[in-house]
Order: sequence, then C-alpha cells, then structure tokens
Amino acid sequence: MLDQKVNLAGVELKNPIVVPSGTFGFGREYGQFFDLSELGAICVKGLTPQPREGNPAPRIAETPMGILNSVGLQNPGVDAFVAQELPELRRHDVKIIANISGNTPEEYGEMCEKLSAAGVDMIEVNISCPNVKAGGLAYGTRPELAAEVTEVAKRHASVPVMVKLSPNVTDITEIARAVAGAGADALSLINTIRGMRIDVKTRRPILKMNTGGLSGPAVLPVAVRMVWEVHAAVDLPILGMGGVSTGADAAELMLAGATAVAVGTASFADVYAPVRVRDELSALAEEQGLQRVSELTGAVRPWG
Repeated sequence: MLDQKVNLAGVELKNPIVVPSGTFGFGREYGQFFDLSELGAICVKGLTPQPREGNPAPRIAETPMGILNSVGLQNPGVDAFVAQELPELRRHDVKIIANISGNTPEEYGEMCEKLSAAGVDMIEVNISCPNVKAGGLAYGTRPELAAEVTEVAKRHASVPVMVKLSPNVTDITEIARAVAGAGADALSLINTIRGMRIDVKTRRPILKMNTGGLSGPAVLPVAVRMVWEVHAAVDLPILGMGGVSTGADAAELMLAGATAVAVGTASFADVYAPVRVRDELSALAEEQGLQRVSELTGAVRPWG
C-alpha cells in the first residue's frame, strides 16, 4: 500500500491534497458530497479582522481554461469564524489552515493570536493585501514588506506560519528568500495572476472592479515554473497550487518541489475533484513503483 502521508512544516497530512483558500468556503457545501476527512487539509476562506461584504457584482468571469475573480475577501470576520465555523470543521478528521489578510502588521498579529488560541493547525498569511502604511503597496510585491508581516505573524502565532506568495512580481524567489529569512515555516504558491476581460459589445470590463485574479488550468505552467524556482532558492516546504485538475497535474507540482498540492478552481466544475486528484496521484505513484507519495517531491530531472 502506498504511504500517502506528507509533512508540511511539522503538520502531518494524511495525504498531500489540500483545498485552497477562496474555493471551498468553510467546507459546509462540499461536505454534502463527500466526507471532508478524506482531504489532507482544508484552507478556509480568507479571514479579515472585521466582516467584509466583498466587491460588487459581477465579480466572477469565465475565461478560456480558467476563471477571473474579484470577490474581495467576503467573509464573516475572524471572530465569527472561531465561534461558528471552526467547531463544525473540527468534527472532521482533517487539518485546518486559516488564511488571513490584513492592512497593517498589527492586524495580522491580532488574528494570529486569536487563531492560534482557537486551535487551527496552521496559519496561511496572504501577502497580496495592500499595506495602508506603505501607501497601498501590496506586502507581496516588496521583500522588506513581506518580511515585516512575516516577522509579526511569527511573533504572534504559536502554530506554523505559511506565507502565500503572489506571482505578480518580477522575481518570486526574491520574495521567497525575504520571508524565509523572516522565519516563515512554509510557503504556498502561486496566488492568482492578475487579468482582465472586456465585453466587446458594451466595451466595459466584465468584472465590476475591472481586473481580477486568474486561476484554473491556464496558470499551471506558471505555477510549476515558480514552484521549481522557489524550491531551488529556499529550504522550506511548499504547498503548490495553480491549475491542478488531475493527478498528473499534482505530480508535476510535486516533482517541481511541492510537498503538498492544492486543488481549487477544479472544484467549481467537479465537486469531487480533490478526492479524484488524490486517487489519480496515488495511482500514478504506484505505477512508478513508489512506496511513499512524498518521494515525488523535488524529483524532477532537469536537462543540462
């Protein structure tokens, strides 16, 4: 029997399949279709200090091989999550990763304290948010800003801290090194790629916020390349994501250097995608004669 367990920064997952923030809500809807305990981990919808209604509609648009979204972090707030959603999630035998977004380092610190005390297994720090103290620059676009928020999160968290990297930068390894130096326990990548669609009849952008984040199969090659680059640049476990819809896609990210893999946008078309990808990945590993699925991590054989 193939050993499916992987270790993500000290958190043991029963298998390497994670559902990423923003695509799975808090699990209630998908729990009607399959047992959430079949997953390695659930990364919940992005949390902010206070409830947010999100951006005005339309805020999701289909694209060839993917979707654009500008949902705007709609969520009930960290306190409501701890009181209402976390107890329900804890009924399942699955690791819980809390994704957080803030506009100041202090907000990140406060949420890390609350979520650590509440008993989540890991905190994922979204650094794609604007830093109001730095004139609205996203934390993830400047090494010094990314390092600052990572240091604050680590100082206030008593569980492992994973930093989610944005692909909308010139050199993602520069940001990866900065957060690694600031004490990050793990990295997740990639976040969505900024994109835009226009209705040629009305000549207006399809999304009310004009631009949004592109996800889905179209971004897989970008994700594989960036995971490969970051794996070579820093010695941290990686949660790879971006366009995974098959077991072979997941294997690509693991071969590039990912310890675990997230299945997100594929769930919108197939609610069973995460468990299907898990089974396809296991079958692929067994066909290659592996004893542990973790043997795939970083096993790419590049030319030259």
